Amino acid sequence: MSEEASRETRIDGAVRRLDRAATLLDQRISRRIAEAEAQGGSLIDGDRARLAAELDAARGRERELEAAGAEASAALATAIAELRTALGSQDQRVEG
Repeated sequence: MSEEASRETRIDGAVRRLDRAATLLDQRISRRIAEAEAQGGSLIDGDRARLAAELDAARGRERELEAAGAEASAALATAIAELRTALGSQDQRVEG
């Protein structure tokens, strides 16, 4: 075998190894991309579920605060009416 033929054989072998390595690298990259997309979707779903739960809790708290505000308003209205009645009675006593 001549030196040039031997050199071509070594180059051909190197090209085959390089091609095989490039193919394996491409497969690994494709696999990693698929894994990342799958995890990304589950992370987004998890965030969405967490945010939905927080929103539900906030809406429940809002309803509780609205009810408490309505009760406080009603209690104030009753107190004002009682004060007006009491003050009216005093005015009538003073005038009479």
